[in-house]
Amino acid sequence: MTLPSQKALVPFVSVDNMMRLVHSIGIETMLSDLADYVEADFKRWELFDKTPRVASHSEVGVIELMPTSDGEAYGFKYVNGHPKNTSEGLQTVTAFGLLADVYTGYPVLLTEMTMLTALRTAATSAMVAKHLAPKGADTMAMIGNGAQSEFQTLAMKAICGLKTVRLYDKDPAATEKCARNLSAVGLEVVRCTTPEQAIEGAQILTTCTADKQNATILTDNMVGAGVHINAIGGDCPGKTELAAGILTRADVFVEFPPQTRVEGEIQQMPDDFAVTELWQVILGQKPGRRDDKQITLFDSVGFAIEDFSALRYIRDRIKDTEFFIDLDMLADPDDPRDLFGMLQRAQV
Repeated sequence: MTLPSQKALVPFVSVDNMMRLVHSIGIETMLSDLADYVEADFKRWELFDKTPRVASHSEVGVIELMPTSDGEAYGFKYVNGHPKNTSEGLQTVTAFGLLADVYTGYPVLLTEMTMLTALRTAATSAMVAKHLAPKGADTMAMIGNGAQSEFQTLAMKAICGLKTVRLYDKDPAATEKCARNLSAVGLEVVRCTTPEQAIEGAQILTTCTADKQNATILTDNMVGAGVHINAIGGDCPGKTELAAGILTRADVFVEFPPQTRVEGEIQQMPDDFAVTELWQVILGQKPGRRDDKQITLFDSVGFAIEDFSALRYIRDRIKDTEFFIDLDMLADPDDPRDLFGMLQRAQV
């Protein structure tokens, strides 16, 4: 058997190795690092190829591809969203991603992204809250206590100084799961029985529900002045969480308007509904939070540049570690023009 050459090998990060990497770095440190990578790429926003994700919808969910490039590296993520999966013992979201060198077209990283997507989504939320939440905000309502909730909470703690999280889910078992997982992380964890109770005293309101429907998780009269809303559950056509009245009172910040207008909370609004792109706030080109009474809303749907940032981070962090294996993934014939000859010589 002929061993593959180094040119044939692509580093692969499995779920097990991703978890080992997280524990090696420390989850709060990793969330902070990811936020720095995402923010750095938002500052380079104009360099990137940008396109809404390519989505294939079915009655039970969606499968998507999310590509982008900064001209030197190319990345994409495969991701699904199937809310019914949990009733069948499966994850709602699974994902994997690839990073490639633009000059050669060769992949330089293949990685699981189910765990990594949860981490980068939380890191992005907290990075945005750092720019938009009220000064000194230390209490968050976490409405929807599924797979993303602990990541969101820890990112807000690491990046924004969160001290208290108030949990609510229509399924009490989900709240108990989240509270149990957060019991030893240095936060005050409050279990709530209604969304109204959860938002009492909270300066940051995070909604993260999974049902593929136009829902009203927050009604207009529930949202007072001066809060920051982190709406991350709505991420495809026909799936929203907020009453339209909230949007009319808030300053709405988005990743990529052509995608958010189709998938985000603002799909409820007219096509000319005013929004601000986050990269402009981060670069100081547009205002973010202006005063204590302003309602800011991050209409988060997830964008490919955030995944690109996460892929860059993993590529950088696994160098000279044991947290990956090499896959024999690329054909490397002795003569680049003789692929068939390579096949013939491999015959047993």
